[in-house]
Amino acid sequence: MTDYTNWTKEDLIKRIRELEEVGGSKDVTRDENATPAKKQKKSIDFSKFSTRHVAIRFAYVGWNYSGLAVQINDPKLATVEGEILKAMQQSKLIRTADPNDCDFSRCGRTDKGVSAFRQVISLRVRSLLTPEEQADPENDKRELDYLHILNQLLPQDIRLYEICLRPPEGFDARFSCTYRHYKYFFHAGDVNIELMDQAAKMFLGEHDFRNFCKVDGSKQISNFKRTVMSSSILKVEGDDQLFCFDLKGTAFLWHQVRSMIAILFLVGQGFEKPSIIEDLLDVEFTPRRPNYEMAADIPLVLFDCGFPEMEWLSFKTQDSLVRLENSLFTFWHEAWMKYTMISIMSAVVDTLVKPPYAPSVKPENDTKVALKLGSGKGKSLTRYVPLKDRTTVDTPDVINQRWRKRKNRPLPGEVFSNDETK
Repeated sequence: MTDYTNWTKEDLIKRIRELEEVGGSKDVTRDENATPAKKQKKSIDFSKFSTRHVAIRFAYVGWNYSGLAVQINDPKLATVEGEILKAMQQSKLIRTADPNDCDFSRCGRTDKGVSAFRQVISLRVRSLLTPEEQADPENDKRELDYLHILNQLLPQDIRLYEICLRPPEGFDARFSCTYRHYKYFFHAGDVNIELMDQAAKMFLGEHDFRNFCKVDGSKQISNFKRTVMSSSILKVEGDDQLFCFDLKGTAFLWHQVRSMIAILFLVGQGFEKPSIIEDLLDVEFTPRRPNYEMAADIPLVLFDCGFPEMEWLSFKTQDSLVRLENSLFTFWHEAWMKYTMISIMSAVVDTLVKPPYAPSVKPENDTKVALKLGSGKGKSLTRYVPLKDRTTVDTPDVINQRWRKRKNRPLPGEVFSNDETK
């Protein structure tokens, strides 16, 4: 490094001008070979802050995620909650991304590929206010702008848009929910909508839905009765071919909605009569679920969740709302442009010279059938086997007992032999 101790003022000024011409705004006093110092992350002493219990309402498109619920044992698995908890930890709203550390609760658990438009979670987050200040709505403007902070960090397909800063005492996103409202969208094609609607209405009321779900032995569920508040096939405005299975109930079993619509598709295609619903709901008449494929996941959305009267707040500033609208427009525009390109491609292909035969006319010896599963491509079968003639799965009691044997977790008074636990 040059020694400037004995330089005159004029020489120093001249030298500075020379360096500025060569290096511009470059820091000439810094060793260019030195390793840049890493910017230290700002740490927060959580003991100096209060926390508050909040409820957050949000929407997400679940196509890119392995479900809503975070997987603690597999953190690399992409989930909606995993993204939200990661953003909360990154913004120092919670200490860790472990839901057990923040009184976390979710309303409706959605599976891989399933979306939600009015999902709700509740948890405890860091606050700038004291517990006394939190009780007064006048202080809300001084609170952290939770929605804005998190939307800045979340992927485009997850958007938070409402928050309740003062949920009712004892509020829990899961147990305080009064109903879950699902919609399953589908292209009608040649299905009989009237028959599907007739069959859908047979779900109304309280029934045992063990034949319309998948049983997980690790959950040890023994009560499969659920109450359906409304069930129908509705036309979606704006498209003559777009319909939805509109379903509202207090709670649902694993894969219940996709199993229900799968059977309705069989009715709509004429493979089964509407009375098949009554047969499957009668667990004495049908004690074991027939083997059948569930409907596709992408068309299903948790449309709404019902709660007692609550004070929901939206964005603090107009800028935050505009940011949300712009983000959703960008998301929509990308999907719309893909739809447009595919539509044009289909139109181009449709102008090609047609073969000298009608591809829609099947040869007389062709007995293949295509099952509608909501995915657009269906499933080709050599012949259709009625549900009453199909193989069946084990009853829930057998599945639950098999899991207990494997884990060696007998019920009180239940005894397993050594061979049974292997």
